[in-house]
Amino acid sequence: MEQRDSASVFSGLTDLASAKAGGKAVYASDEFFAPKENLLKEGRGVFIPDKFTENGKWMDGWESRRKRVAGFDWCVIKLGVSGIVRGIDIDTNHFLGNHPPYASAEGLLSNEELSIEDIVSGSLKWKEILGKSPLNPGSQNLFAVSCEEILTYIKLNIYPDGGVARFRVYGEPFPEWKIKGKKVLTDLAGLLNGGRVIICNDMFFGSKDNLISPGRSCNMGDGWETKRKRIPGYDWTIIKLGASGKIKKITVDTNYFKGNYPDRCSIEGLNNPGLPDYMVTDKNLEWKLILPETKLKGDFENEFDNILTDESFSHIRLNIFPDGGVSRLRIYGIPD
Repeated sequence: MEQRDSASVFSGLTDLASAKAGGKAVYASDEFFAPKENLLKEGRGVFIPDKFTENGKWMDGWESRRKRVAGFDWCVIKLGVSGIVRGIDIDTNHFLGNHPPYASAEGLLSNEELSIEDIVSGSLKWKEILGKSPLNPGSQNLFAVSCEEILTYIKLNIYPDGGVARFRVYGEPFPEWKIKGKKVLTDLAGLLNGGRVIICNDMFFGSKDNLISPGRSCNMGDGWETKRKRIPGYDWTIIKLGASGKIKKITVDTNYFKGNYPDRCSIEGLNNPGLPDYMVTDKNLEWKLILPETKLKGDFENEFDNILTDESFSHIRLNIFPDGGVSRLRIYGIPD
């Protein structure tokens, strides 16, 4: 696949393995130079020329020692949320003379937590989702995946050894409530429930994607924040819900935003599950008011249950007046 940024190539998909989404590097065959946990961190990794550890050069990734016996190294990842994998990014950023020349990936669906004994026993029935493929050094190596099975674990294999900075597993989340068809109160916008932030008009200080991340924000940078507005108008963002549903409660969390939270907000909805992402800003769409323009408090979980309609919605539009920062948006409803 042509070398392009994974965010654009896999636009509309969720990184199922992200540490922010609850992904975890469970076990690696070797992590002598750099720990497996780095694989799932945000960003592409950094390089600090003069930084060393007692084992050698410090590297912001997962790096095994030079292999002097037959075989290859591998790392098992538990996905933060089960899902169908559509693409993989094996990023060798900063690994130049020490990247693996080849890699492959396998997947597994397990309803139980895998123990270390399970993993090393060799008894697990892994399914190949990416055949042995060449890797470029210092690059985002992007691969499309054709597998329609729901997976909970991924095994990254590198041949024979070396370092990988980051590992991304892009796909469609299938949380337990969706698999079992449970109609319970759910955060329909949540990242782990399949929600996606499609677009916003401004995110100068903080990414729109933070809005639907799990948990509360860890600092002011872990939210959506627009620049100061010097012209008339307001800022907005549009979210595709993980499932259409009837909205019962809304939380607009301004955690850490104190002198820069929006003065007011409103929320509108649209029920068109099959609407292509590029059409969500079409001026002919008829958005319905769900939450009227309402005053907000800073550094506070603003909760609202004064929902104006009992209709189902597939898309949500959050409007903030006139500008500012929101750390999280929760849209609690009953999925259809």
